[in-house]
Amino acid sequence: MSAFRTLFPFRALATAALAGSALALVAAAAPAKPLWSANIATSAIGAHIVGNPDAKVKMVEYFSYTCSHCAEFSKLGDGPLKLQYIDKGLVLFEYRNLVRDPVDMTAALLARCGTVNNFAGNHRAIFAAQPVWLDKVVKASTAQKTSWYEGTTGQRARKIAADTGLLALMQKRGYTVAALHACLDSEVAQAEITGMTNIAIRADDVHGTPAFFINGREAGVTAWPAVKTKLDAALKGS
Repeated sequence: MSAFRTLFPFRALATAALAGSALALVAAAAPAKPLWSANIATSAIGAHIVGNPDAKVKMVEYFSYTCSHCAEFSKLGDGPLKLQYIDKGLVLFEYRNLVRDPVDMTAALLARCGTVNNFAGNHRAIFAAQPVWLDKVVKASTAQKTSWYEGTTGQRARKIAADTGLLALMQKRGYTVAALHACLDSEVAQAEITGMTNIAIRADDVHGTPAFFINGREAGVTAWPAVKTKLDAALKGS
């Protein structure tokens, strides 16, 4: 009897330890909840939408790849917007193009290469390299610039992509020249980008980029700190 009393506490402890280990294994095996930034889709007009469809705040950005203020917003705002708002399911974010020229159209077409999951990375990479490829636009010869307005949209875009280094930039991201040319030639993508531009100008009365709409109302600000203030106010319901 005394032996039983002596062994029992150890058996109980061992059983508890095994149970605890089993629970720990189950917890470790449980998959982590995916972040909302992984939820990406395209809208009926071809815009890329990222985040929680049921988010309290719906935000739209009209942007141009040749716009320096848009590049600055991407640099300062993309990270905190993703981590603090989109990933947490607080904001549903929609990217809309407002193209200003053939160079902008070329960049917009290239950003859409690959699957919808590739868009955000392409978008950031093009903006991050903007000073480099825009410098090549400025330094292009008269003959080069003239050729950018000759031929179909796809033919123009191919010349621009090669002359500005945008083609090389996307090749470094793993795309083949053939795949990139297919993106530039896509009449569907060209129509979607042009359509978004028309909506911006004619329906939403956008006169410059970047332009932000929060829950359907134009924010009236362009820099990340001011946009953040507007987002926080919308989340608080004010």
